[in-house]
Amino acid sequence: MNFYRTAAGIVDRLDTKNGSIKSCLTSVDETQRKRTAALVIETLKYRTSLLEVINATPLLTMEKKLLSPNLALVLVHDLLLAKGGIQAQDGPVKQGIFRHKTRLQGEWVKLKIKRGVTSDLGLAQPGDPRAENIPRYVRVNRNLCTMDEATKELEKSGYTRVELDAPLTGKVYAADRHISELLLFPSGTALQEDLLYKSGRLILQDKASCFSATVLAPPANATVIDATSAPGNKTSHLSALMGNSGRIFAFERDRRRFETLELMVAKAGCKNVEPVLVDFLQVNPQERKYGDVSHILLDPSCSGSGIVSRLDYLIEAEDNHDNAKDGRLQKLSAFQVSMIRHAMRFPSASKIVYSTCSVHAEEDEHVVRDALASAEARGMFKLAPRSMLLPDWPRRGIAKELGAAGADSLVRCSPGEDATNGFFVACFIRVGSSFDTHIEEMTVIEAPGLLPAKRRMQNADKQVKPLNFGEGEEHQGELTQKRKRSRAKKSKIVAETRDLEEWSGIDCQR
Repeated sequence: MNFYRTAAGIVDRLDTKNGSIKSCLTSVDETQRKRTAALVIETLKYRTSLLEVINATPLLTMEKKLLSPNLALVLVHDLLLAKGGIQAQDGPVKQGIFRHKTRLQGEWVKLKIKRGVTSDLGLAQPGDPRAENIPRYVRVNRNLCTMDEATKELEKSGYTRVELDAPLTGKVYAADRHISELLLFPSGTALQEDLLYKSGRLILQDKASCFSATVLAPPANATVIDATSAPGNKTSHLSALMGNSGRIFAFERDRRRFETLELMVAKAGCKNVEPVLVDFLQVNPQERKYGDVSHILLDPSCSGSGIVSRLDYLIEAEDNHDNAKDGRLQKLSAFQVSMIRHAMRFPSASKIVYSTCSVHAEEDEHVVRDALASAEARGMFKLAPRSMLLPDWPRRGIAKELGAAGADSLVRCSPGEDATNGFFVACFIRVGSSFDTHIEEMTVIEAPGLLPAKRRMQNADKQVKPLNFGEGEEHQGELTQKRKRSRAKKSKIVAETRDLEEWSGIDCQR
């Protein structure tokens, strides 16, 4: 019964918006994770129908041992839909479910008749149809093998290479036109048991997710920060692009996700990655070891609204109220702006890539606009030109949100239209750096109508200079009360949004 209680606890967390399906499942012991994931996902697929059936019976009112409605939910799922029924030893909870077995089965049949379906599958919640048009993308990990070596192994396994425009059906693959190390397979291709995948030579990663590291393009021997690294796909991509040289500080604030990050970079053969269990916003930009950081990748928590192939559509169908969505986006965007501003405080940072798997302008163009209007960016950073951001990629930013010039310097992916999940990429470069050579100066974009949190942060900027982490304790003790209050105000604003990493739980296939 402990297995079912664990699954019910996962559903409880999802009901309280305490993470995504994927992030909640990471808390389960690895030996039980696959089995628990299957039960949770299948239960959620049939949740609406199962609840209708349960509520048509006196199960919850009569059986006092069923303390959690979600425990009843997962048990009834297995009673009605699992081939082996409820896989638990006999006990008062299981006996309570079985006392209503005949009634539950009868209500299930009546529901199928009512909805005009003949199979159990007809009572499941449908997935996003756009996901079917997204190929299975696989990145060749050049830390461990070459493209030629990988394709030869695939062909030995029976795969045939086809042209990119050919239909992706059967045991075939094609090479991507934008990302040189990326291969495409038919949607739904299972490679998890393939030796190339198990050995870390192939990494399952959506095409759009590869854009972040590709745009950052750190050179060999560079010093790089990946601010929110777990589970490690983007980190390992950076490592490979750098030829496994230089140094990558891979930050992750959550311990369980940090453990996943460590496993990922080890499996991918990343010798230049230093995983660090810390919140990026708590990292001191003035600390000596970060003095040479030139490239920073920011892929912070977001709404995940662009990810159509993920599982969380199962928990969002009942949570589409505009007010709730608007409030959540405001908090997320305030947090995202704070991440960019903090990155801009690293003294040698010359190139900063910001990306999300969101399609909302509030998290994309608006965040870029507000970051450019911040004290850290004024006169110091500007948007990189289109020539530095996948110039051949046709879909750019939304002009009405940032102006034509600004929008052309952004990259967007539209789910259902670009054969990828939804994604957004922006690149900031330091004025006067080597990246700024021979680049025409762009007009600084003003940021009218800031969200309340950002407006408070800007007001704080008028009262106090950006925090100087290099100041000694003696000097800090001499700060005026006015500056202390202002700094505390800014810290409170950041704290209000920092917990959104766990709340949204979106990892965007990092």
